[in-house]
Amino acid sequence: GFYHPTEAPLNPYLIEGPALISFSGGRTSGYMLKHILDAHGGTLPGDVIVSFQNTGKEMPETLDFVRDCGERWGVEIVWLEYFVPEGGFPTFRQVDYESASRNGEPFMALTDYYERLPNPAQRFCTGKLKIEVLKWYAKDLGFDDFNNAVGLRADEPRRVWRVNDTTPNYMNTVCPLATAGITKNDVAEWWKIRNFDLALLGVDGNTPLGNCDLCYLKGIQTVAGIIRQRPDLAEWWIKMEERYSTAKGGFCAARPSYRQLLEYSKSQIDLFDGMDDETIPCFCTD
Repeated sequence: GFYHPTEAPLNPYLIEGPALISFSGGRTSGYMLKHILDAHGGTLPGDVIVSFQNTGKEMPETLDFVRDCGERWGVEIVWLEYFVPEGGFPTFRQVDYESASRNGEPFMALTDYYERLPNPAQRFCTGKLKIEVLKWYAKDLGFDDFNNAVGLRADEPRRVWRVNDTTPNYMNTVCPLATAGITKNDVAEWWKIRNFDLALLGVDGNTPLGNCDLCYLKGIQTVAGIIRQRPDLAEWWIKMEERYSTAKGGFCAARPSYRQLLEYSKSQIDLFDGMDDETIPCFCTD
């Protein structure tokens, strides 16, 4: 029952169940969700479910936006988190806006369990906090094989190719925005005329503070710029790096530590001008 981009129906937003719609809490995935809802007449089939996998490091504005989309569009969004019970094995738990982690608890549970930090070569935070949690939840629902709709656009073909190339065989990833030819400019223009929006700054169609606030996969200029504006956000990342510094190293050996980035942010000199600022693509979407 799966559909593929080459076999897509006239309306790519018609998602066939069983399916999960991965809502990241960003403008792009919000655009995708609303168009999927509209394609289904405003109400999703019982076997098409919207989920938000919370890492605990999203900005408060992102959590507000997830809540607002659910309330304003009349759709249930299931909030999920990675969870390790004391003395037990990793699993997931269902939370809501009020009970959702806001201090990186799921992320910390992951690193405590594996006793190391993720890095650009081993991005197991994405694999565990997002994809594994989704898989566990799908199994709990009785979905053995399912479609997974993600908010990858037509202007990020490498990410579309990569997510399709790395998708496990029980999960058929579909990218309705890519199929529909939607770009970040289309998304930005659409949100300009809505009666609510994500309360995070958009820059050229991107949201620097989207997903995990100071994610090590974000470009160094982006991270340095955020720290300059919000030095308090660096504290959690510094604590995490120093917690594991004697074991497996920091988040990214190829660039300064978060403590160094915080120190650099206090100078008026742009030490990273001209450095590559491309965000490394992964499953986390805008």
